Amino acid sequence: MSVTNFIPTIWSARLLEHLDKVHVYASLMNRDYEGEIRNYGDTVKINQIGDIAIKDYTRNTDIDAPDELDGTQDTLTIDQAKYFNFACDDVDAAQVNPKLMDSAMERAAYALNDATDTYLANLLYVGAAGTLGTDDDPVIPTKEDAYEYLVDLGTLLTEQNVPMASRWVVVPAWFHGLLLKDDRFVASGTDYNKAILQGGQVGVAAGFQVWLSNNVPNTDGTLYKIVAGTNAAGSYAEQILKTEAYRPEARFADAIKGLHVYGAKVLQGGALACLTANKS
Repeated sequence: MSVTNFIPTIWSARLLEHLDKVHVYASLMNRDYEGEIRNYGDTVKINQIGDIAIKDYTRNTDIDAPDELDGTQDTLTIDQAKYFNFACDDVDAAQVNPKLMDSAMERAAYALNDATDTYLANLLYVGAAGTLGTDDDPVIPTKEDAYEYLVDLGTLLTEQNVPMASRWVVVPAWFHGLLLKDDRFVASGTDYNKAILQGGQVGVAAGFQVWLSNNVPNTDGTLYKIVAGTNAAGSYAEQILKTEAYRPEARFADAIKGLHVYGAKVLQGGALACLTANKS
């Protein structure tokens, strides 16, 4: 049987669609530079203009010569690469049966998504400029004060000049459970069960869009890193570079493999705050 009828562009499109549906942390980062990246190892130079001086003006007096613009430069690098590789009994038959194809590709997408989400979650908490609690002295929220800790995270962001609009926070399931016991938390109701399965927005609290994820970092299994911020904090870019069907030499089967490359960087740590918390 031949695999010449395999259409890699169709499969790649389906894989990206599944990834977009299950991402949590990637949904909370901007993708401003994604279109400029095409391959593993590609880089994009990102400039940021420094402060502009404001000076007193005196009537009928010459003003100073113009200041030269200066600023910092960051580099976003595609330095992560993951692949999948699975065998099918008959690729041609799988193409005729979209449900079988979608099921196999969805499993690959979920696995890739989990690796990406974990990577981004750790990147964001390490890059956060504002912190509440430490590994040596974590906070221990209860149903009475979990909401209050979100207020404190919001205060940290405000002190760091982060705009009020479009703020988000990502919490683990146990913290979300505490919020559900507080009348000030506005839950999303019917979206809750979906969020438990794949992560997602579950409500609003203390000026944040609240997202639920089982990928909230927890060092030593107890020190949960609850990150809050805006999508101005960091940038993320990804590409599905390859999706190929082939015949494994040592097997009577058709196989499919794909390569997913991505990179991310915290560009403004001041747009992030992190709460280190233990379960009560």
